Amino acid sequence: MKLKFLSFLIILTGMIVAACSPLATEQVVLDQPAPSGEGQPGQSAAEITSTWDQATQVDEQGAVVVEATPLNLNMQDSTMEFEIVLNTHSVDLSMDLAQLAVLTTDAGLNVNATNWDAPRGGHHVTGKLLFPSKIDGKSILDGANIITLQIRDVDSSLREFVWRMQ
Repeated sequence: MKLKFLSFLIILTGMIVAACSPLATEQVVLDQPAPSGEGQPGQSAAEITSTWDQATQVDEQGAVVVEATPLNLNMQDSTMEFEIVLNTHSVDLSMDLAQLAVLTTDAGLNVNATNWDAPRGGHHVTGKLLFPSKIDGKSILDGANIITLQIRDVDSSLREFVWRMQ
């Protein structure tokens, strides 16, 4: 019995030490081209190493609570995706958010949403709001440090969600 308890303590101590240890990080110089074999063809090192805050943000204006979470800001996909959760007890949520949403950057770009992939109606709706990730072959995140998702007319004239490059 003592041997089992001692084994348990050793394993527990190892887990605590591992959890509290700092993680090794790799430092990358953003001005250098990406090493061959990493990223996608034509990506700069900045595109590969840019890290965006992707925390969920909540807007509780009016009778609808809106949660927005970027899903792939740190990847170079063909679309930028945001999970949007709408909750209410009094407003019908049958609107098409793609017609109500714009993504802006501090570099001066404004991009309209292309698709709202979600069920229509009800009082609790979860879906994906999609935006193109490139305009004329250039990433909309190039030169940006801040992006803002604006959603209009969901029981409030304007809701804004802001994410920053870390």
